[in-house]
Amino acid sequence: MSAPLISFANLSFILIPVVIVLVILFVWSLNPRNAVYALARMLGQLLMIGYILTYIFTTHNYLLILLVLTLMITASSWIALGPIKQHRLTLLKPALLSTFIGSATTLAIVTQLVMELDPWYNPQFMIPMAGMLFANSMNAMSIAGERLYSEFGHGEHYQTARKTAYQAALIPNINSLFAVGLVSLPGMMTGQILSGVSPLIAVRYQILVMCMIFGSAGISVFCFLIFGRKVFQPHGSATE
Repeated sequence: MSAPLISFANLSFILIPVVIVLVILFVWSLNPRNAVYALARMLGQLLMIGYILTYIFTTHNYLLILLVLTLMITASSWIALGPIKQHRLTLLKPALLSTFIGSATTLAIVTQLVMELDPWYNPQFMIPMAGMLFANSMNAMSIAGERLYSEFGHGEHYQTARKTAYQAALIPNINSLFAVGLVSLPGMMTGQILSGVSPLIAVRYQILVMCMIFGSAGISVFCFLIFGRKVFQPHGSATE
């Protein structure tokens, strides 16, 4: 049995709990403006990307796929630096390089060695896999950067702050490893099961996803903390 086709009319019902949360924000004087903006942006981005992906999935131009991946890396690296806006431009190059080493390398391993895509740039698999990797590395680097400066604010030395930041960045991924299968059925596995794929096959893909996002996030954050050292170092003591 395949997943039912959701009409836009039926999809609108999911706005009911969303509106309830917005009302709570308003009543508690928490200003729902940012949440409304985020929701509107989400809707716009997803509707737009739906049409874009429909075109990309039918193309056989590997240069277009590489361009899309480059844009994804650039956007994720820029967004990751949001919590440390004062050094955003200075840290963009280390963030780009770190994302490339951690996520792009992992993407190559997944698509070429594990999945053996044919053609190697098959966009139907390449783009979604890249999205998961870049997004998780983005979140991990964002947490690491924010935590690093937070530790500096508490007077910690650079080496100590770096270790704390790295550990904090991996907490979401490690918690996901503990919870998967017991507390939650993650997105890819749920999607495949809803599409009629055998749970035994879906499990293999989920193992692949969990390992690749943990590895790419850990490598990306490590590289980010190392490559950005010249920027980070002046804010924390050079030695312990």
